[in-house]
Amino acid sequence: MSDLINVALPKGRLGDSVYELFAAAGYRCPEIENPGRRLTFENPEADVRYFWVKPSDVAIYVEKGAADIGVAGKDILLEYQPDVYELLDVGLGRCKMAVAAPKEFTDEREKTLKVATKFANVAKKYYSQLGRDIEIIKLNGSIELAPILGLSDVIVDIVETGATLRQNNLEVKSTLFEVSARLIANKASYRFKREKINEIKKQISAIKGE
Repeated sequence: MSDLINVALPKGRLGDSVYELFAAAGYRCPEIENPGRRLTFENPEADVRYFWVKPSDVAIYVEKGAADIGVAGKDILLEYQPDVYELLDVGLGRCKMAVAAPKEFTDEREKTLKVATKFANVAKKYYSQLGRDIEIIKLNGSIELAPILGLSDVIVDIVETGATLRQNNLEVKSTLFEVSARLIANKASYRFKREKINEIKKQISAIKGE
């Protein structure tokens, strides 16, 4: 097992913010700031190796041990329920998981509710707790389009500002839970690299003022 801490970062705007948080905590990696075509980026002096992955794949890399730690949204963790340790709320990527529908929508409980979502497990659990009969329509993009075109009655999705909903005559009907990015660790890695991983957690916590 390498002495370096392998860190899976989510690609995109969130990942950029996550990397800056790590850098501010003392784990800057000059290679990642001028990436070229490289896929992994090391700074042996800081004992870290970074790599970018699709946000929904971060938890898989960590669970399977390809990464020692990573940062994944709470939405991903609740949807896929990976067998990892959740160490810290890093306070980035704040939004909410919500049910949204056309403004004029009213739920007729005698009918099966058609729910379009990327988060099938989250939606099933939520509606099961309500005792509501639903049909899940699994989509990977443009979730807001589903109720507009009559494919679904409602959607279950991440809502940040709500601007896209408003522009399409949709509104939040209920909030399932608040979402933010979490520092997670592989269980075996945490056993063998506990000191280094806890130091990263400590430094990030200090940056966040906790």
